[in-house]
Amino acid sequence: MKEPVSVRLRRLAVEAFKFLTVGGLGYIVDVGLSNVLAYGLGPIPALLEGSPIKSKIISTVLAMIVVWIGNRLWTYGDRTTQSNMRGVVLFVAVNLAGMIISVIPLGVTWYLLDMRDQLTYNISTNIVGIGLATLFRFYAYRTWVFKDEAPDTEVVVPLEEPRTVPDDRG
Repeated sequence: MKEPVSVRLRRLAVEAFKFLTVGGLGYIVDVGLSNVLAYGLGPIPALLEGSPIKSKIISTVLAMIVVWIGNRLWTYGDRTTQSNMRGVVLFVAVNLAGMIISVIPLGVTWYLLDMRDQLTYNISTNIVGIGLATLFRFYAYRTWVFKDEAPDTEVVVPLEEPRTVPDDRG
């Protein structure tokens, strides 16, 4: 029997809230670290000045670790990945694709349009890029990484009363 639409929508809303909460924490790690690496922070000099894509890759990898823990334990804690290794491999693959999605706008603005200021950097990668990657990740996590597998359907067939078989031996 199918669930009512209202129940499915409520469950999807709760899942989206948890996903966005965990993702928000990962976003803070990603944006904060990428800006510190690319532009510095107060007395902290930029460690990767002039290398915005390297900065973004490093910050994304660290944010991935934070997001894996949050999603595995909280957002999708009730789902199975069939094996830890399979889940980690799928998670990394989805996040690598998400990272590519998030750096494409940065590559366009930085290298093609030669717009290299901090505001353009943040808009292109941390708003446009991460926004697109978030939509992709939400779909991919729920579809492939933390798949909600329906329990096997049990078919119950009522048994008829036992019949006696005539003995034809004799």
